[in-house]
Amino acid sequence: MKKLLFGLTFIVGALFANTVVAQEVINEVKDGPVISIDKDVHDYGKITQGANGTCVFTVTNTGNEPLIISLCKGSCGCTVPSCPKEPIAPGATAEIKVKYDTNRVGPINKSVTITSNAANEPSKRIRITGNVTAKPTGDTGTK
Repeated sequence: MKKLLFGLTFIVGALFANTVVAQEVINEVKDGPVISIDKDVHDYGKITQGANGTCVFTVTNTGNEPLIISLCKGSCGCTVPSCPKEPIAPGATAEIKVKYDTNRVGPINKSVTITSNAANEPSKRIRITGNVTAKPTGDTGTK
């Protein structure tokens, strides 16, 4: 009986300690800039070769200090991000535009790494996926 009582006391104590630690982590993240992005992945689906390969991610600063994005870097030269240069005020939103070179036929699985002063995720990765299909060839035969 003593072992059972001790075991239950230990479990309740461990759960309480985990809850307190989790709450402290949540409270820490509330201070400073906090980056929140509307989606982690943009899926182009099937897109035709040469089509407009631009997509937009919406960034919101849900923190209480200005969010400064210092760097946006694509995983290769075919993925070119454009990030806001000005600080994003608390509660404000901004756009990150990503341009993919759709002249390359085949599957898309690229990423953009966002470096900022965010308290929750100073380095955040977003992705683009899809498949570029070749342009249909026109009938060049003569009758």
